[in-house]
Amino acid sequence: MRPLLLALLALLLPPAAPAAQPLYAAKGRCDGHPGIALKVPDGWCAGLVADARDGLRMPRRLLAVAPHRFWIIDMGNWEPRRGRLLELRTDLARGEAGRVRVLASGLDRPHGLALGPDGRVYIGEAGTVWRTPVGEAVQRQDVITGLPTSGAHPLKELAFTPDGRLLVNLGSVTDACRGDDQQQPQPCPELTGPQPRAAVYVARFGGADFALQSFQPLATGLRNSLGLTSTSARDGTVRLWQAENSVDYTDAALPAEELNELQDGASYGWPYCVSDARGKAVPARGYEGRARCATHTAAHAAWPAHVAPLQLLSAPQALTTGPFAGRLLAVWHGYRTGGHRVVAWRLDEHGRPGGAREDLVSGWHAQVGVRPLGTPAGITLDAEGRLWIVEDRNRSVIVIAPSPP
Repeated sequence: MRPLLLALLALLLPPAAPAAQPLYAAKGRCDGHPGIALKVPDGWCAGLVADARDGLRMPRRLLAVAPHRFWIIDMGNWEPRRGRLLELRTDLARGEAGRVRVLASGLDRPHGLALGPDGRVYIGEAGTVWRTPVGEAVQRQDVITGLPTSGAHPLKELAFTPDGRLLVNLGSVTDACRGDDQQQPQPCPELTGPQPRAAVYVARFGGADFALQSFQPLATGLRNSLGLTSTSARDGTVRLWQAENSVDYTDAALPAEELNELQDGASYGWPYCVSDARGKAVPARGYEGRARCATHTAAHAAWPAHVAPLQLLSAPQALTTGPFAGRLLAVWHGYRTGGHRVVAWRLDEHGRPGGAREDLVSGWHAQVGVRPLGTPAGITLDAEGRLWIVEDRNRSVIVIAPSPP
């Protein structure tokens, strides 16, 4: 081929991507996978299941759909239409045909992934919630459409309650309701209108095909609810929980992230109020002298600033033993000292988390030649009680399993 033509092709074609290299050093074996060095519960280990060598780009959620089969939401990046729904077969070796396959592509910033009471899997894209049966091929059925896709928080988190309701996040457009004119109006226009933002919505289904019956706001004043789940009390009472990614201050210790117990019709303060390190509601910057924090529902608990909670998970009641049973789990994605870990609290007889925090998976600070800085984004528990984790920046899937004898 002529040199000039070769030079033109070099300009037109994108540069070749560098070969993917493992970010974790192998240390023995864990559940049949290369072991990696993390702090986990006594008698358990951490194993590297998959990474960029399997084609992972930005995994954010995973779900066990059958033995040795996991569905993964891979955002790709923050640009529209780069997301994929993947299937990972954990009983196949790396490089084996069918180990990771693409079920759907061209998805718009997908994030939420939940198994419905109808046995179908629900996927939350930026503007749509759709579902499909678990099978060899996707059979897409859109169930909620026309959701807002603009602004700083377009991702849709999904969580089903025991009685079949679906919780959906509609995050705020801005960080603190600051407009292009740098003013912070009151009331914040994002909280008004027929479809307020900074809110958690509830979808109700019914009928022979579990069709959508209604979709309404449940609670407002919630900046970005990327953690949603429910717990059950011994008397059957269902409690709804939200993990709040709070307003971005440059301060290392302010404002606190929050765990909120959701009540129908309640407001939780955004953008007018935030929580301080002790959990007290105080006026947010820009709303001093105007905010009336006592009129908003207070947080159930304050978490360290900037830990960036990206998921909540309540261990199923069928799981009665092991370090994850009877607990509310949270994924802290933040890169600062208090973040990059999976934490938990024991649930009391009323279904409320309390007591001392347990760091279930931690020690994720970067160590050259051992591991990267941890970036956990999503978790799930399988039928055997093992904890599975996806890391978005490190493009990896990790399992926390009982240590081999």
